[in-house]
Amino acid sequence: MAKPVYKAPSKNSYDIVIVGGAVIGSSTAYWLSRSVGRDVSILVVERDSTYEFSSTALSTSAIRQQYSNPINVKISQFGIEIIRSFPELMAPFFTGEPAPDLGFREHGYLYCCSPEGVDAAKARVELQRSHGAHTVFLEPGPLKDQFPWINVEDLGGGSWGSRDEGWFDSMGLLNGFRRAARASGVEYVDNAVTGLAVTDSRVTSVTLSTGESIACGTLVNAAGPRAQQVAAMAGLSIPVAPFKRYSFVFSSATPIPGRMPNVIDLSGTFVRPEGELFLTGNTPLDDGPADYDDFRMDHSEFDDRIWPALWHRIPAFDALKVQTSWTGHYEYNMLDHNGIVGFHPEVTNFMFANGFSGHGLQQSPAAGRAVSELILHGAFQTLDLSPFAYERIRRNAPFLEEAVI
Repeated sequence: MAKPVYKAPSKNSYDIVIVGGAVIGSSTAYWLSRSVGRDVSILVVERDSTYEFSSTALSTSAIRQQYSNPINVKISQFGIEIIRSFPELMAPFFTGEPAPDLGFREHGYLYCCSPEGVDAAKARVELQRSHGAHTVFLEPGPLKDQFPWINVEDLGGGSWGSRDEGWFDSMGLLNGFRRAARASGVEYVDNAVTGLAVTDSRVTSVTLSTGESIACGTLVNAAGPRAQQVAAMAGLSIPVAPFKRYSFVFSSATPIPGRMPNVIDLSGTFVRPEGELFLTGNTPLDDGPADYDDFRMDHSEFDDRIWPALWHRIPAFDALKVQTSWTGHYEYNMLDHNGIVGFHPEVTNFMFANGFSGHGLQQSPAAGRAVSELILHGAFQTLDLSPFAYERIRRNAPFLEEAVI
């Protein structure tokens, strides 16, 4: 795929500059433009508008409410609301053509639970249900009744999100936000930010790879796995790095009957249907920070670790064939696996929207809205995402999310 030709923006000064135009940056642009229209000038700088290697395009495009923190449950509930209503939200921007339907497959998530993990799993289910989720805990017998194809011999049960969990069209969400933002006056430019000028504790301008210096009132870091690269340009640091995740689509000689959820095995391997095929992945053995441009595939992950785990949990998966595979990057927050949302306390117009650790797609509607609220109102107006503030990074005080896949 041909890379875009970098271009200069139409002006040399903007009220808000967003670095990164994938789903977090475009959600932020959408919510800002929805509030202010053309009254505030907004520039989105995207280094690759093909999105070929973006975390959005390479994600597994799923959403769940099975989290260990209440705020993450609430964030996903808002995400579901947006996914369900997306055609209506986008209709004004698709005159004369159908608005995008994100094709939500409401199959749920099934987290397998070890016998020693039952009490903790039941506690998470109760927490989720207390905040409006529909998670249920199934003992091994009922679990086998519900999903006869699963091996429950070494399980203490499983937590099943019977509603409001599943998977959807990631690029449909991104393209909808992007189109709506552009229709409302947001300018997108194919370019890369190579430097930031900071004067009197404020970012005053951004330097682009084509040489232009663009003045800005507020700088939003929505650079995904490159978040630390952008932060460093302002002399700042966050514990966010790209972590590789390998995804495999395979066929099975034996079909799985019924409505199969996204199964999360004890090994960390996940699997879900993808049409007549199946999508799977895991946390690789070589898990750790990767180079920004390292998308090399490791097929041994499937042969040595994923397939044995699949066969053990779902014995019908005894004859599989990989059809395609790819490598994507998590923008991994190494402190606590949660997003960083808010202004820096010292570089006061530098806004973080980073470190969502594999949850960025499903959390993008709420994250973009939250960033917009902080910029326009100085405080959250809907969901209170203050636990995600940058200050915890400086204090080394984790706000830990345990349910990371």
